[in-house]
Amino acid sequence: MTTDSRNNHRLIHGKVVADRILGEVKEYVDAAGGGDKVGRLVSISIGENPAVAVYVRNQARNAAKVGLRFDQQLWGEEVSQEECKQLILEMNDDPNVLGVILQRPLPKHINVRSLQSAIHPLKDVEGMNPSSIGNIVYSDIALAPCTAAASVELLKETGLDLKGLEVVMIGHSEIVGKPAAFLLMAEGATVTVCHHMTRALAIHSRRADALVVAVGKPHFIGPDMIKPGAAVIDIGINQVTHVDGSTKIVGDVDTAAVLDVAGWVTPVPGGVGPVTVAILMRNAIVAHQRQKNAGWLD
Repeated sequence: MTTDSRNNHRLIHGKVVADRILGEVKEYVDAAGGGDKVGRLVSISIGENPAVAVYVRNQARNAAKVGLRFDQQLWGEEVSQEECKQLILEMNDDPNVLGVILQRPLPKHINVRSLQSAIHPLKDVEGMNPSSIGNIVYSDIALAPCTAAASVELLKETGLDLKGLEVVMIGHSEIVGKPAAFLLMAEGATVTVCHHMTRALAIHSRRADALVVAVGKPHFIGPDMIKPGAAVIDIGINQVTHVDGSTKIVGDVDTAAVLDVAGWVTPVPGGVGPVTVAILMRNAIVAHQRQKNAGWLD
């Protein structure tokens, strides 16, 4: 179980989990002959966005740790939908491109779902192509959306047996909540999905052995909504501004308040975030394996 007694025995710190995953990825890349042999990850950003730039730098840093080449491409905001699609299709045909990462948000005139669909499923290292998400329904979870997969990975760190575990997922977005629910079901968990139309939310959350939260509301979950001893996986990332003008990143869970009730809690920041990027790197080597099996690579 990845907890740190120097801080609080109930906190599950993502860095240790991420480091383990990255270590496994590096072993694979080294055994395959290094990044030049494996191919490169291509990051596509459309238009300038400081928040996106932070994500890209973090991905590049982790790619360097495992020995993967990372190609950062910044396309002008004036680029058209068809131009974007054509460039992605060319990457699909390029054997030196291992995977394509489409950074969000995108300009309003760009249809994100259309571009995600244009990325070939075998190069979809984010697990965002509709066919990749659809595969999860059939328990093919090897190329799952990274944040959803990270939440399951952290839940496993508690040592709880996921088979038959009562899990409540709060949030039903297409890229986190829904795929996380299917991933958990693939592990044998009994999953209830709650959302903004759910009545009496606390009735559901208080019976859960594990609570996974992704709603984008700061400190939405308090101690009165948690079953004693439950595992709480906080996917939310919210920036709050204090009266003095300073800002702070907090989760959807009031971490300090729930520590005395929950059995395990992921902190924000430092919980799901690091594992999400590590899963992206793990997806890259899965993509490499599948491309080899498909006869694309020597």
